[in-house]
Amino acid sequence: MFRSVVLGSNDIDRSKRFYDVVMGVLGVAPPELNFRGALVYRHKGAALMITRPLDGNAATAANGNTVAITLDSPDQVHAWQEAGVAAGGTAIEDPPGLRSYPSGQVYSAYLRDPDGHKLCGICPIEP
Repeated sequence: MFRSVVLGSNDIDRSKRFYDVVMGVLGVAPPELNFRGALVYRHKGAALMITRPLDGNAATAANGNTVAITLDSPDQVHAWQEAGVAAGGTAIEDPPGLRSYPSGQVYSAYLRDPDGHKLCGICPIEP
C-alpha cells in the first residue's frame, strides 16, 4: 500500500548505524544517499527514508505512530529486535510474542529507534 515512509532524525550518522543493523536483518543493502542527504533503504518496492527535517527544526517522534516492518518468521522478529537493541534502540511494550487480533495472529516485537520513533517487527502467522 505505501511506497515510502520518512522519519526525521537529529543525528543522521547515529541513525545510519542503527538502521544499517535493523534493516540488515532483512537483507536490505546499505542505504543510498539522496540529493537532500537523506538515507534511503530500499526493500521489495518500498523505501524507508531517514532525514533531517527540511524545515530546519528538531526531529521529534510522533506520539501514537508506529512503523511496522514485515518480517519472514518469528525467529527473524527476535533477531530484528535483538539487533536493534544492540545498535542503540530500546525494546518497548510486551516481549516478542504471538498476538491475536480479529484479522488473525501475528508474531511481533517493538523497538524505539535512537530518535524515539516506534517500530514494530511483525510476522503474520498463517492459519
